[in-house]
Amino acid sequence: MFELKPHSYASKREHYEDLAQQARGLLAGERELIANAANFGALIYHSLPDLNWAGFYLYDGSELVVGPFQGKPACIRIALGRGVCGTAAQTRETQLVRDVNAFEGHIACDAASQSEIVVPLIKLDGSLLGVWDVDSPVIDRFDEDDSSGMQTLCAVFMESVRG
Repeated sequence: MFELKPHSYASKREHYEDLAQQARGLLAGERELIANAANFGALIYHSLPDLNWAGFYLYDGSELVVGPFQGKPACIRIALGRGVCGTAAQTRETQLVRDVNAFEGHIACDAASQSEIVVPLIKLDGSLLGVWDVDSPVIDRFDEDDSSGMQTLCAVFMESVRG
C-alpha cells in the first residue's frame, strides 16, 4: 500500500527529489501506461501545494487527447501548436507560464487557472507520447525549480513507459 504523508522540506529542490523517489517506487515493475499515468498524476496532485489540475494529454497521431488527470473536467482535444499544451507538444520544449492571461492563445479549460507548466513527453525513438500539464490558481506559482523538478519527474515517468 502506498501512503502519502505530510512532510516539510528545506527547499523545492528537496521536495522534487523526494517526489521523484516516491514516483520511482510507485511505478516500479508496472508497464501499463494508463495505470502509471493515473497514479503518477494522483501522486503529484496530492503532494504539491496550490494546484488545481495535473494530468496528461496523450498524442493520438494527429492531436492531443486528455488522459488520466486530477482536477475538474478538462478540454478533450488540443491541436498541436494551440495553447500551452499544444505549444509544448509542437516545440518539444517545456512551457513555463507564470501568468496564463499573458500567453497568447491560452486555452482556459478551468477559469481558475492562472499559471501553468507543461512538459513534453518524448519516447526513446523520438516520437511524441504526449504532455504532462500542471495548472495552478495562483499567478507566478511555477518557477525554474518547478520546471526542473517537473522535467525530472517526467523522466521518471518515461522510464516506466520504456520498460
